[in-house]
Amino acid sequence: MDCMFSVFQYFADMEHRISATELARRVGDVLGRIRYRGDSFLVERNGELVARVVPVVEHPSATLREAVEAWCGASAGDPTFADDLERVDATDLPQEDPWAS
Repeated sequence: MDCMFSVFQYFADMEHRISATELARRVGDVLGRIRYRGDSFLVERNGELVARVVPVVEHPSATLREAVEAWCGASAGDPTFADDLERVDATDLPQEDPWAS
């Protein structure tokens, strides 16, 4: 688990550096990465750090460490679950003519 956690921790802690000019040119892309991927950016102006742009956390969530620990600590699961899914899939057949009523 230590190796897997350190890989996840590396990517989770990575902040991207971007110039103020590049941020102005790509603001839509940057905001999308912040919102949907959780990326954070350090903004530089003339080589000096002037701002950090990070996602807004609206709901408390688990940290990456907590998520990995929960994943590793989970039980093996129900061994018949795959069989149940196969049975459901076999009975879930589309109509021969979806337009027929």
